[in-house]
Amino acid sequence: MGQACVLTGMVLKTAPAGEYDRRIVLLTREQGKVTAFVRGARRPKSALQAATDLFCFGKFEAYEGREAFTVVKAEISNYFRELYGDLDKTYYGCYFLEVAEYFTQPYQAEEGRQQLKLLYQTLRALSVPSLEHRLVRRIYELKTLTLYGVRPNVFSCVQCGKKEDLHWFSLRERGVLCDACRKKQAACPVNAAALYTLQYIITAPVEKLYTFRVTREVYEMISRILEPYFGLYVDREFRTLPFLADT
Repeated sequence: MGQACVLTGMVLKTAPAGEYDRRIVLLTREQGKVTAFVRGARRPKSALQAATDLFCFGKFEAYEGREAFTVVKAEISNYFRELYGDLDKTYYGCYFLEVAEYFTQPYQAEEGRQQLKLLYQTLRALSVPSLEHRLVRRIYELKTLTLYGVRPNVFSCVQCGKKEDLHWFSLRERGVLCDACRKKQAACPVNAAALYTLQYIITAPVEKLYTFRVTREVYEMISRILEPYFGLYVDREFRTLPFLADT
């Protein structure tokens, strides 16, 4: 057995392994995304049974092996049980876990730390009554793209660099266009409020992401932009996506 360590993170995936064990995928501050086995977690009286559930966030005492960790103890500080009491919240929460698991790479500590912070705040946002779940989804998707350096350019015209009259978004050019440059190609409209919303999501710290609401018009505008744009960087269908209320 390898060296002992403590990993602070969240369970992204969980599955049976062998007769009584569980295999989990953890997103951690210290090691990024890692695979871990929890011996005996499926036994009825196991102290680690609940610690292998999706969304569990806390400290996991583990030993590092050649290909995976072995968790021997866990101290869970947040189970996010409120997500299980509402089917809509559960689906959105599971979708966010899938996106995090898809974008993060194994053993990339800085990447994992940033995504873990974003994911934790996003799951908390699902329980804010004034926030629509579909808006939380779009914020999370755009901020995730920002973390991985593939966000759209919404600060200046992608053709000429102009910062005024940015009323159009081009999927092909992956950014906004001014009125003059738009004449050369197809693009979808974006008003000032929608443009500001996109800019705010990209630049705001994670702690201030989920502090605003938008009109239906603005939501629909940013959704028309982000839906296909997000798809440019995803090469598979997420299992929970068909169950989201806004799809």
